[in-house]
Amino acid sequence: MVFVKAQKRKAYFKRFQVKFKRRREGKTDYRARISLINQDKNKYNTPKYRFVVRFTNKDIVAQITSASIAGDNVLAAAYAHELPRYGLEVGLTNYAAAYCTGLLLAHCVLKMLEMEDEYEGNVEVTGEDFSVEPAESRRPFRALLDVGLIRTTAGNRIFAVLKGALDGGLDIPHSDKRFAGFSKDSKQLDAEVHRKYIYGGHTSMEDEPEKYQSHFSEYIKKGIDADGIEGMYKKVHAAIHADSTQKKSEKQPPKERKRYNLKRLTYEERKAKLIERLNALNEAAGADEDEDEDDE
Repeated sequence: MVFVKAQKRKAYFKRFQVKFKRRREGKTDYRARISLINQDKNKYNTPKYRFVVRFTNKDIVAQITSASIAGDNVLAAAYAHELPRYGLEVGLTNYAAAYCTGLLLAHCVLKMLEMEDEYEGNVEVTGEDFSVEPAESRRPFRALLDVGLIRTTAGNRIFAVLKGALDGGLDIPHSDKRFAGFSKDSKQLDAEVHRKYIYGGHTSMEDEPEKYQSHFSEYIKKGIDADGIEGMYKKVHAAIHADSTQKKSEKQPPKERKRYNLKRLTYEERKAKLIERLNALNEAAGADEDEDEDDE
């Protein structure tokens, strides 16, 4: 039997539909997004909030967003680079810092909606699963976890941000199967192990001095040792509970704006420039005539 190569004919290309830009770039999972933003018609355009968590190399981004036809609207946001204001200056992308970022966002949202008195959340961190109970006056603020394209493996830092938001007083549907310390064999969450992760106890490397010196050089510069890590995180949690008001950046705008093109002239400026050029041409022509007369 002769091998015949399948050819993509004109009919194939006529019916070809280009995928969305963010799908082509590999940035958005539209199947997951549609399931997160679909809203019932009888809810009359009520926003459906998502708890969006993203990680970069040096920062953690946590946002409360809702979808609209024009695009996503951000209700509130918290970043790991805000944590130095609360006393955490090093290790801004680890599990413990992710918990602090989620806790900060929860307090910001509740303060914005004037619900911080009704929903204080879990003040004492024990590592156990916590879900907020509805109050008599207002229901708790509900959002759905949006993890993006990241793999939801057990112990992932995304679930540390989730745990921080839950302890802060938000209502997010979840399971404890993905928290650090969950055992597949016993099918139960080990609260002590989870608490250890929240307070940064899993980062201790006292048995390997050389590795400790290289991995935790910034901690050593700040004078933070293995015994003082838990106390530091407790102070950060207390500071976030005490005051979660977000401050605007103190960075000053540039005094002079850079221009990469010529400034647009007014009518008067263009007229004056034209007269100046004509006068210069007339003077040059007059000078040439005088030179010709002198030569004669």
